[in-house]
Amino acid sequence: MGSLRNPIGPLPSSIYWRRRAVAAMLIVLLALLIAWVVTSGGGKGNMDDSRPNGSGPAHSITPGPASSGPAISQQPGGRDDSDDSGAGGGSGSGADAGSDGTADGGSGTDAGSGSGSASDGGSEGQQVPVGSSIPDCTSSALQLTLRTKLNYSPGENPKFELIAKNTSSSACKADFGPKSAVVTVTEAGGDDDEVWSSKDCPRNAGSVLLEVPAGATIVHTVEWDRKKSAPKCATPPAGAAGAGTYLVEAKAPGEPVQRASFVLAKD
Repeated sequence: MGSLRNPIGPLPSSIYWRRRAVAAMLIVLLALLIAWVVTSGGGKGNMDDSRPNGSGPAHSITPGPASSGPAISQQPGGRDDSDDSGAGGGSGSGADAGSDGTADGGSGTDAGSGSGSASDGGSEGQQVPVGSSIPDCTSSALQLTLRTKLNYSPGENPKFELIAKNTSSSACKADFGPKSAVVTVTEAGGDDDEVWSSKDCPRNAGSVLLEVPAGATIVHTVEWDRKKSAPKCATPPAGAAGAGTYLVEAKAPGEPVQRASFVLAKD
């Protein structure tokens, strides 16, 4: 214990006290440094722990490939209502109006005729009196076409549609009477002798004047009851037309002849 208070050595005691003081200061500084390091590390850990969840940087999300097709290809309901109604209305009105027109008609040899609406947009032809102020249709303004079914079942009467289109900018009237718009049926592959004609002794031989509006299309239907006819009201051959292929022609003044073919099926 005496050596601690009174250092022993060849040097003066003051030098030994200085060395002890420096060593003590170094120990204190080292202790402070260790305490600071421990304190700093703990504070950082506490600060990280106190950070709320999700506050770190968000992970990047790589977008997938974009679709090149349309997002929605149909209207709700899975169908297009406008297409269905257009197709149904067109075909339905054509068949119904054509049947009504033939029922009300009465011209032609033992056959009916009348006007009706076509399934391709034609409107019903309105009959006008003979003295109507509506001008007659010229051959350059009127386009006439002929249409019929390809096959008729046994007992079904063939129907021939005369379709008239007015290409001018003003309304006109056309004569669809049995002796003006003449419809003739012949047997295909035969000697071209007519089987039936609308001009052969018709019950009503008068004019059937129909108005054709500007830029519009009308339809006049002629129904054949399959009976044969003869010119000038002569006695026609007995019996009805048999099964086979037939040709039908339609001819109106100033218009080219329109032709079509159809088949009467066997019983």
